[in-house]
Amino acid sequence: IVAHGGLDSLLPLLQSEYDPLIISAAACLRNLSIHPDNEQPILHSGILPCLVDLLTQSGNEEVQCHVISALRNLVANNDADKTPFAEAGLFDHMKAVLLSPDASDNVVAEMVAALNVFVLDDSLAPYILDGGFLELLIPLTRSPQVELQYNACVTISGLAGKAGEAADRLVQVWDRPDGGLQSYLASFLAVDEGMDPVLRSIALWTVTQLLESNSPDLVNLVTSHPSIIKNIDKIASIGSLSDSELRNSAYTTDSLVGQRMSRAFDDAYGVDPENPDENDDDIYNRMINLAQDVISLVHNQDQDVWRH
Repeated sequence: IVAHGGLDSLLPLLQSEYDPLIISAAACLRNLSIHPDNEQPILHSGILPCLVDLLTQSGNEEVQCHVISALRNLVANNDADKTPFAEAGLFDHMKAVLLSPDASDNVVAEMVAALNVFVLDDSLAPYILDGGFLELLIPLTRSPQVELQYNACVTISGLAGKAGEAADRLVQVWDRPDGGLQSYLASFLAVDEGMDPVLRSIALWTVTQLLESNSPDLVNLVTSHPSIIKNIDKIASIGSLSDSELRNSAYTTDSLVGQRMSRAFDDAYGVDPENPDENDDDIYNRMINLAQDVISLVHNQDQDVWRH
């Protein structure tokens, strides 16, 4: 389709006022965007501004879902400079949709899944940090939709990985909105609450990123919190218990098995994202290792302070 000039025919269809035509064209483009070889021709076709505008111009859920998925694929498959996406107004339009009371749950889920991909790119992450998306993501960590909750948590974790350059943004959301970052972390790390081990591991990885940020303000906020480090210490310790009731009741689940966190996490803990054979024990043990690593980080930082 791309090789035979099909993109030239798609653009006017995307600009149509007839929803069925727009839906079909957007769905076609979404499918084309999956193939890496199509990424550059699509970007050079002039379709990008039209796609970005459709996020807010179209009130059709199917169109919005197809479009944001296509944009996500284009970013994921693109090794070149991603700033044209931001310059086209992508994040302004995404924020407008996420703030809209009319946005459907499916559209919000697609938007957050896309942010999860965009935050991995160093050229796009600053737009997400400076665009006020943290304030929108924190409430979504309590979403009853597991996949939406997961993607919100992973995106926050990805932004925490940028804390070295944007510590002030994370400090600003430490206690707001809805209790802020500290409330999300404290609730996910509370050992007396049932919690999926994948989601708890994301919270632990987020704490790790904050502690490694070299930001005195962030490190102090984490280590002085009344429950975060205390509960992480408990999680690290339960690994030595045999047939732990806590393990059986709070940690064992398969609802998120197979979900990825981030490339940085995969590299740090030797995770093979292509491995389909991970089981509950693998995920549980990795969670324990994460907790133990956090406690080691805290102890090392305490010793550094004492030496100085």
